[in-house]
Amino acid sequence: MDKKPNPNPDWDPRSEAVLKDQIAAYDDMRHRCPVAHSEYLNWSLFRHEDVMRALLDHQTFSSAVSSHPSVPNGMDPPQHTLYRRIIEPYFNAERMREFEPACRAIAAQLVDGLPESGETELMSALAEDYALQVQSAYLGWPSDLHEPLRRWTRKNHEATLARDREAMEEVAFEFDGYIRELLAVRCTAGASAPADLTTSLLRERVGERLLNDEEIVSILRNWTVGELSTISASVGILAHYLASHPALQQQLREDTSLLPAAIDEILRLHAPLISNRRITTQPVDIGGRKLDAGERITLLWASANRDESVFGDPDAFRLDRDPSKNLLYGAGIHVCPGAPLARLELRVLVEEFLCRVRRITTVPGKEPVNAVYPAGGFASLPLWIDRAGVECNAAASGG
Repeated sequence: MDKKPNPNPDWDPRSEAVLKDQIAAYDDMRHRCPVAHSEYLNWSLFRHEDVMRALLDHQTFSSAVSSHPSVPNGMDPPQHTLYRRIIEPYFNAERMREFEPACRAIAAQLVDGLPESGETELMSALAEDYALQVQSAYLGWPSDLHEPLRRWTRKNHEATLARDREAMEEVAFEFDGYIRELLAVRCTAGASAPADLTTSLLRERVGERLLNDEEIVSILRNWTVGELSTISASVGILAHYLASHPALQQQLREDTSLLPAAIDEILRLHAPLISNRRITTQPVDIGGRKLDAGERITLLWASANRDESVFGDPDAFRLDRDPSKNLLYGAGIHVCPGAPLARLELRVLVEEFLCRVRRITTVPGKEPVNAVYPAGGFASLPLWIDRAGVECNAAASGG
Protein backbone atom coordinates (compact mmCIF):
# COMPACT_ATOMS: atom_id res chain seq x y z
CA MET A 1 0.00 0.00 0.00
CA ASP A 2 1.38 3.41 -0.96
CA LYS A 3 2.23 5.75 1.88
CA LYS A 4 0.08 8.87 2.15
CA PRO A 5 1.78 12.04 0.95
CA ASN A 6 3.01 14.33 3.71
CA PRO A 7 0.83 17.35 4.53
CA ASN A 8 1.77 20.87 3.59
CA PRO A 9 4.49 22.23 5.88
CA ASP A 10 3.28 23.93 9.06
CA TRP A 11 6.58 25.78 9.49
CA ASP A 12 10.15 26.07 8.24
CA PRO A 13 12.76 25.24 10.95
CA ARG A 14 15.51 26.79 8.82
CA SER A 15 13.78 30.09 8.10
CA GLU A 16 15.63 33.27 9.02
CA ALA A 17 13.07 34.07 11.72
CA VAL A 18 13.46 30.68 13.42
CA LEU A 19 17.26 30.60 13.28
CA LYS A 20 17.49 34.13 14.65
CA ASP A 21 16.02 32.91 17.96
CA GLN A 22 15.24 29.21 18.05
CA ILE A 23 13.93 29.23 21.63
CA ALA A 24 11.39 32.01 20.92
CA ALA A 25 10.31 30.29 17.69
CA TYR A 26 9.73 26.98 19.48
CA ASP A 27 7.74 28.76 22.20
CA ASP A 28 5.52 30.18 19.47
CA MET A 29 5.06 26.80 17.78
CA ARG A 30 4.16 25.14 21.09
CA HIS A 31 1.18 27.49 21.34
CA ARG A 32 0.27 27.73 17.67
CA CYS A 33 0.88 24.23 16.31
CA PRO A 34 2.24 21.81 18.95
CA VAL A 35 2.49 18.86 16.53
CA ALA A 36 3.86 20.33 13.32
CA HIS A 37 5.16 19.05 10.00
CA SER A 38 8.09 20.43 8.03
CA GLU A 39 10.20 19.12 5.17
CA TYR A 40 13.37 19.46 7.24
CA LEU A 41 12.35 17.90 10.57
CA ASN A 42 9.31 15.88 9.44
CA TRP A 43 6.94 15.78 12.46
CA SER A 44 7.99 17.87 15.48
CA LEU A 45 6.57 17.58 19.00
CA PHE A 46 6.71 20.78 21.06
CA ARG A 47 4.65 20.01 24.19
CA HIS A 48 6.01 18.32 27.29
CA GLU A 49 3.21 15.75 27.44
CA ASP A 50 3.64 14.72 23.79
CA VAL A 51 7.41 14.42 24.13
CA MET A 52 6.99 12.36 27.31
CA ARG A 53 4.53 10.09 25.54
CA ALA A 54 7.06 9.40 22.79
CA LEU A 55 9.84 8.83 25.34
CA LEU A 56 7.86 6.35 27.42
CA ASP A 57 6.08 4.45 24.61
CA HIS A 58 9.09 2.95 22.85
CA GLN A 59 6.89 0.31 21.22
CA THR A 60 5.10 2.98 19.16
CA PHE A 61 7.93 5.52 18.95
CA SER A 62 11.06 3.58 18.05
CA SER A 63 14.61 4.87 18.47
CA ALA A 64 15.87 2.88 15.47
CA VAL A 65 16.01 5.93 13.21
CA SER A 66 19.54 5.77 11.79
CA SER A 67 20.79 3.83 8.79
CA HIS A 68 24.03 3.27 10.75
CA PRO A 69 24.47 1.30 13.99
CA SER A 70 23.84 3.53 16.99
CA VAL A 71 24.68 1.79 20.26
CA PRO A 72 22.52 1.97 22.33
CA ASN A 73 20.79 5.25 21.39
CA GLY A 74 19.29 3.86 18.20
CA MET A 75 18.05 0.61 19.70
CA ASP A 76 14.82 -0.61 21.30
CA PRO A 77 14.36 -3.34 23.93
CA PRO A 78 15.42 -6.07 24.31
CA GLN A 79 18.55 -5.22 22.27
CA HIS A 80 18.86 -1.81 23.94
CA THR A 81 18.77 -3.39 27.41
CA LEU A 82 21.79 -5.62 26.72
CA TYR A 83 24.04 -2.73 25.64
CA ARG A 84 22.74 -0.33 28.26
CA ARG A 85 23.92 -2.73 30.99
CA ILE A 86 27.43 -2.50 29.55
CA ILE A 87 27.45 1.30 29.33
CA GLU A 88 25.90 2.44 32.62
CA PRO A 89 28.83 1.37 34.88
CA TYR A 90 31.10 3.76 32.93
CA PHE A 91 29.22 6.65 34.56
CA ASN A 92 28.75 5.36 38.10
CA ALA A 93 29.51 7.33 41.27
CA GLU A 94 32.92 5.71 41.78
CA ARG A 95 34.14 6.70 38.32
CA MET A 96 32.87 10.24 38.88
CA ARG A 97 34.84 10.53 42.14
CA GLU A 98 37.97 9.20 40.45
CA PHE A 99 37.67 11.63 37.53
CA GLU A 100 36.84 14.78 39.50
CA PRO A 101 40.47 15.80 40.33
CA ALA A 102 41.51 15.60 36.67
CA CYS A 103 38.37 17.43 35.63
CA ARG A 104 39.03 20.17 38.20
CA ALA A 105 42.64 20.58 37.11
CA ILE A 106 41.54 21.13 33.49
CA ALA A 107 38.88 23.63 34.55
CA ALA A 108 41.28 25.58 36.79
CA GLN A 109 43.99 25.76 34.12
CA LEU A 110 41.60 27.02 31.45
CA VAL A 111 39.95 29.61 33.69
CA ASP A 112 43.38 30.85 34.80
CA GLY A 113 44.23 31.26 31.13
CA LEU A 114 41.48 33.85 30.62
CA PRO A 115 42.40 37.55 30.54
CA GLU A 116 43.13 39.19 33.90
CA SER A 117 40.62 41.85 32.97
CA GLY A 118 38.97 42.51 29.66
CA GLU A 119 36.67 41.31 26.93
CA THR A 120 36.90 37.73 25.75
CA GLU A 121 35.01 35.55 23.29
CA LEU A 122 34.09 32.81 25.73
CA MET A 123 33.15 30.03 23.30
CA SER A 124 36.63 29.83 21.76
CA ALA A 125 38.51 30.95 24.89
CA LEU A 126 36.94 28.45 27.28
CA ALA A 127 33.84 26.49 26.29
CA GLU A 128 35.15 24.58 23.27
CA ASP A 129 38.55 23.83 24.83
CA TYR A 130 36.96 22.61 28.05
CA ALA A 131 34.65 20.21 26.23
CA LEU A 132 37.53 18.83 24.15
CA GLN A 133 39.92 18.42 27.04
CA VAL A 134 37.57 16.84 29.58
CA GLN A 135 36.15 14.44 26.99
CA SER A 136 39.62 13.35 25.91
CA ALA A 137 40.78 13.00 29.52
CA TYR A 138 37.78 10.89 30.47
CA LEU A 139 38.22 8.51 27.55
CA GLY A 140 42.02 8.40 27.72
CA TRP A 141 42.55 10.04 24.33
CA PRO A 142 45.80 11.89 23.44
CA SER A 143 45.90 15.69 23.31
CA ASP A 144 46.90 15.63 19.64
CA LEU A 145 43.30 14.63 18.88
CA HIS A 146 41.95 17.94 20.23
CA GLU A 147 42.29 19.96 17.03
CA PRO A 148 41.06 17.21 14.66
CA LEU A 149 38.04 16.73 16.93
CA ARG A 150 37.39 20.49 17.01
CA ARG A 151 37.38 20.62 13.21
CA TRP A 152 35.32 17.45 13.03
CA THR A 153 32.65 18.86 15.38
CA ARG A 154 32.22 21.91 13.16
CA LYS A 155 32.02 19.84 9.96
CA ASN A 156 29.48 17.53 11.59
CA HIS A 157 27.31 20.48 12.58
CA GLU A 158 27.48 22.04 9.11
CA ALA A 159 26.61 18.77 7.38
CA THR A 160 23.70 18.11 9.75
CA LEU A 161 22.28 21.60 9.33
CA ALA A 162 22.45 21.27 5.55
CA ARG A 163 21.09 17.71 5.66
CA ASP A 164 23.87 16.92 3.19
CA ARG A 165 23.85 13.13 3.37
CA GLU A 166 27.06 12.73 1.39
CA ALA A 167 28.87 15.15 3.71
CA MET A 168 27.36 13.45 6.77
CA GLU A 169 28.68 10.08 5.51
CA GLU A 170 32.15 11.56 5.01
CA VAL A 171 32.13 13.11 8.49
CA ALA A 172 31.05 9.84 10.09
CA PHE A 173 33.76 7.95 8.18
CA GLU A 174 36.38 10.48 9.33
CA PHE A 175 35.42 10.08 12.98
CA ASP A 176 35.39 6.29 12.70
CA GLY A 177 38.94 6.48 11.40
CA TYR A 178 40.14 8.29 14.54
CA ILE A 179 38.51 5.69 16.78
CA ARG A 180 39.72 2.67 14.82
CA GLU A 181 43.27 4.00 15.04
CA LEU A 182 42.95 4.33 18.83
CA LEU A 183 41.59 0.79 19.06
CA ALA A 184 44.37 -0.59 16.84
CA VAL A 185 47.05 0.99 19.06
CA ARG A 186 45.49 -0.62 22.13
CA CYS A 187 45.09 -4.02 20.48
CA THR A 188 48.75 -3.96 19.41
CA ALA A 189 49.87 -2.98 22.92
CA GLY A 190 48.03 -5.91 24.45
CA ALA A 191 48.56 -6.11 28.22
CA SER A 192 50.53 -2.83 28.18
CA ALA A 193 47.65 -0.83 26.64
CA PRO A 194 46.61 2.29 28.58
CA ALA A 195 44.25 1.48 31.45
CA ASP A 196 41.53 3.81 30.20
CA LEU A 197 37.86 3.59 29.24
CA THR A 198 38.61 3.05 25.57
CA THR A 199 40.78 0.02 26.38
CA SER A 200 38.13 -1.23 28.79
CA LEU A 201 35.50 -1.30 26.02
CA LEU A 202 37.67 -3.77 24.11
CA ARG A 203 37.12 -6.26 26.92
CA GLU A 204 33.35 -5.83 27.22
CA ARG A 205 31.01 -8.64 26.23
CA VAL A 206 27.48 -8.64 24.91
CA GLY A 207 26.08 -12.07 25.56
CA GLU A 208 28.85 -14.59 24.97
CA ARG A 209 31.03 -12.52 22.66
CA LEU A 210 33.26 -9.46 22.85
CA LEU A 211 31.99 -6.18 21.47
CA ASN A 212 33.14 -5.81 17.87
CA ASP A 213 34.92 -2.73 16.50
CA GLU A 214 31.77 -1.39 14.85
CA GLU A 215 29.89 -1.47 18.16
CA ILE A 216 32.75 0.17 20.08
CA VAL A 217 33.10 2.88 17.44
CA SER A 218 29.36 3.57 17.66
CA ILE A 219 29.45 3.80 21.47
CA LEU A 220 32.39 6.20 21.41
CA ARG A 221 30.86 8.24 18.59
CA ASN A 222 27.65 8.67 20.59
CA TRP A 223 29.56 9.69 23.71
CA THR A 224 31.76 12.13 21.81
CA VAL A 225 29.16 13.78 19.57
CA GLY A 226 26.91 14.42 22.56
CA GLU A 227 29.70 15.53 24.87
CA LEU A 228 31.60 17.94 22.66
CA SER A 229 28.61 19.89 21.42
CA THR A 230 26.41 19.91 24.52
CA ILE A 231 29.14 20.62 27.10
CA SER A 232 30.53 23.56 25.14
CA ALA A 233 27.00 24.87 24.52
CA SER A 234 26.17 24.45 28.20
CA VAL A 235 29.27 26.35 29.31
CA GLY A 236 28.30 29.28 27.09
CA ILE A 237 24.68 29.28 28.25
CA LEU A 238 25.68 29.17 31.92
CA ALA A 239 28.29 31.91 31.56
CA HIS A 240 25.89 34.19 29.70
CA TYR A 241 23.10 33.69 32.23
CA LEU A 242 25.38 34.41 35.18
CA ALA A 243 26.80 37.47 33.44
CA SER A 244 23.25 38.71 32.85
CA HIS A 245 22.15 38.04 36.45
CA PRO A 246 24.83 39.44 38.79
CA ALA A 247 22.79 38.82 41.97
CA LEU A 248 22.50 35.11 41.17
CA GLN A 249 26.18 35.05 40.21
CA GLN A 250 27.09 36.33 43.67
CA GLN A 251 24.61 34.05 45.43
CA LEU A 252 26.17 30.98 43.79
CA ARG A 253 29.68 32.27 44.48
CA GLU A 254 28.79 32.43 48.18
CA ASP A 255 26.89 29.11 48.28
CA THR A 256 28.11 26.57 45.73
CA SER A 257 25.78 23.91 47.19
CA LEU A 258 23.07 25.54 45.06
CA LEU A 259 24.96 24.89 41.84
CA PRO A 260 23.51 21.49 40.80
CA ALA A 261 19.92 22.76 40.90
CA ALA A 262 20.89 26.14 39.41
CA ILE A 263 22.76 24.58 36.49
CA ASP A 264 19.88 22.26 35.60
CA GLU A 265 17.42 25.15 35.81
CA ILE A 266 19.47 27.49 33.62
CA LEU A 267 19.81 24.73 31.02
CA ARG A 268 16.05 24.12 31.19
CA LEU A 269 15.52 27.77 30.29
CA HIS A 270 17.94 27.65 27.35
CA ALA A 271 18.55 24.17 25.98
CA PRO A 272 22.08 23.10 24.99
CA LEU A 273 20.66 20.07 23.14
CA ILE A 274 17.78 21.03 20.87
CA SER A 275 16.18 17.76 19.83
CA ASN A 276 16.19 14.00 19.42
CA ARG A 277 14.55 11.64 16.95
CA ARG A 278 12.06 8.76 16.85
CA ILE A 279 10.11 6.85 14.17
CA THR A 280 6.57 5.53 14.46
CA THR A 281 6.06 1.76 14.27
CA GLN A 282 2.27 1.94 13.81
CA PRO A 283 -0.43 4.52 13.09
CA VAL A 284 -0.86 6.91 16.02
CA ASP A 285 -2.92 9.96 16.94
CA ILE A 286 -0.88 12.52 18.88
CA GLY A 287 -1.84 16.09 19.61
CA GLY A 288 -4.79 15.82 17.25
CA ARG A 289 -2.63 14.80 14.29
CA LYS A 290 -2.87 11.37 12.71
CA LEU A 291 0.52 9.87 11.85
CA ASP A 292 1.14 6.73 9.81
CA ALA A 293 3.65 4.01 10.63
CA GLY A 294 7.15 4.96 9.49
CA GLU A 295 6.79 8.68 10.17
CA ARG A 296 9.92 10.39 11.46
CA ILE A 297 9.51 12.41 14.66
CA THR A 298 11.62 15.21 16.14
CA LEU A 299 11.32 15.67 19.90
CA LEU A 300 11.99 19.34 20.69
CA TRP A 301 13.63 19.33 24.14
CA ALA A 302 14.12 23.07 23.78
CA SER A 303 10.36 23.55 23.70
CA ALA A 304 9.11 20.78 26.00
CA ASN A 305 11.32 22.04 28.82
CA ARG A 306 9.64 25.44 28.61
CA ASP A 307 6.03 24.20 28.52
CA GLU A 308 3.87 26.53 30.62
CA SER A 309 1.49 23.70 31.56
CA VAL A 310 4.37 22.07 33.44
CA PHE A 311 6.70 24.93 34.45
CA GLY A 312 4.46 28.00 34.60
CA ASP A 313 6.38 31.05 33.36
CA PRO A 314 9.08 29.35 31.24
CA ASP A 315 11.53 32.21 31.85
CA ALA A 316 11.19 32.18 35.64
CA PHE A 317 14.35 30.90 37.35
CA ARG A 318 13.48 28.64 40.29
CA LEU A 319 15.69 26.41 42.41
CA ASP A 320 12.76 24.35 43.74
CA ARG A 321 11.71 22.70 40.46
CA ASP A 322 10.66 19.06 40.46
CA PRO A 323 13.77 17.49 38.84
CA SER A 324 11.69 14.66 37.36
CA LYS A 325 9.96 17.15 35.04
CA ASN A 326 13.19 18.53 33.59
CA LEU A 327 14.01 16.80 30.29
CA LEU A 328 17.56 18.15 30.09
CA TYR A 329 18.87 14.57 30.06
CA GLY A 330 15.78 12.93 28.61
CA ALA A 331 13.52 10.43 30.36
CA GLY A 332 12.50 6.79 30.22
CA ILE A 333 14.74 3.94 29.15
CA HIS A 334 16.87 6.26 27.01
CA VAL A 335 17.62 8.81 29.74
CA CYS A 336 21.19 9.94 29.12
CA PRO A 337 23.63 7.47 30.77
CA GLY A 338 26.31 10.16 30.70
CA ALA A 339 24.27 12.62 32.79
CA PRO A 340 26.43 12.08 35.92
CA LEU A 341 29.54 12.96 33.92
CA ALA A 342 27.97 16.04 32.34
CA ARG A 343 26.71 17.25 35.71
CA LEU A 344 30.16 16.73 37.25
CA GLU A 345 31.94 18.58 34.45
CA LEU A 346 29.57 21.54 34.54
CA ARG A 347 29.51 21.82 38.33
CA VAL A 348 33.29 21.69 38.59
CA LEU A 349 33.81 24.27 35.86
CA VAL A 350 31.30 26.72 37.36
CA GLU A 351 32.86 26.23 40.82
CA GLU A 352 36.31 27.04 39.47
CA PHE A 353 34.99 29.91 37.40
CA LEU A 354 33.17 31.58 40.30
CA CYS A 355 36.17 31.05 42.57
CA ARG A 356 38.76 32.38 40.12
CA VAL A 357 36.77 35.19 38.47
CA ARG A 358 35.79 38.22 40.49
CA ARG A 359 33.13 39.39 38.06
CA ILE A 360 31.68 38.41 34.70
CA THR A 361 29.40 40.76 32.79
CA THR A 362 27.93 41.19 29.34
CA VAL A 363 29.59 43.67 26.99
CA PRO A 364 27.46 46.77 26.25
CA GLY A 365 26.69 47.07 22.58
CA LYS A 366 27.91 43.54 21.77
CA GLU A 367 25.23 40.86 21.57
CA PRO A 368 26.05 37.14 21.48
CA VAL A 369 25.45 35.28 18.24
CA ASN A 370 22.99 32.41 18.68
CA ALA A 371 23.95 28.96 17.45
CA VAL A 372 21.60 27.42 14.90
CA TYR A 373 20.02 24.00 14.61
CA PRO A 374 21.12 21.35 15.43
CA ALA A 375 23.28 23.26 17.91
CA GLY A 376 22.04 25.12 20.97
CA GLY A 377 23.53 28.00 22.92
CA PHE A 378 25.84 30.51 21.24
CA ALA A 379 28.14 30.54 18.25
CA SER A 380 29.90 33.59 19.67
CA LEU A 381 29.73 35.00 23.20
CA PRO A 382 31.56 38.25 24.07
CA LEU A 383 31.81 38.70 27.86
CA TRP A 384 33.82 40.92 30.17
CA ILE A 385 35.99 38.94 32.58
CA ASP A 386 37.64 40.38 35.70
CA ARG A 387 40.10 38.05 37.45
CA ALA A 388 42.45 40.72 38.81
CA GLY A 389 43.69 39.99 42.31
CA VAL A 390 41.65 36.82 42.82
CA GLU A 391 43.29 34.01 44.78
CA CYS A 392 41.75 30.59 44.67
CA ASN A 393 42.97 27.41 46.33
CA ALA A 394 41.76 23.82 46.17
CA ALA A 395 39.80 24.08 49.41
CA ALA A 396 38.00 27.20 48.26
CA SER A 397 37.11 25.67 44.92
CA GLY A 398 35.67 22.44 46.24
CA GLY A 399 38.76 20.30 45.67
